[in-house]
Amino acid sequence: MQESLFFIKDQDMTTSAMTVQDVAEYLNVDPKTVYRMVKRGELPGFKVGGSWRFHKEDLDDWILKQKEMAQKEAGK
Repeated sequence: MQESLFFIKDQDMTTSAMTVQDVAEYLNVDPKTVYRMVKRGELPGFKVGGSWRFHKEDLDDWILKQKEMAQKEAGK
């Protein structure tokens, strides 16, 4: 994975911001999917100077919620 200005590999990711490309690699999806999901409000993100940024902690929380919803759906 390439490091960007906002993604420092050895830094605590709960405080640094990830780019769309970073998130796409983290979730193993295309960057277009990240853009689409964040524009729909499906992914937690924020804009800095017109560019989307994400906190890893927020994404990890989102992943846990997605897992919980999937388990509830599977249990129906």
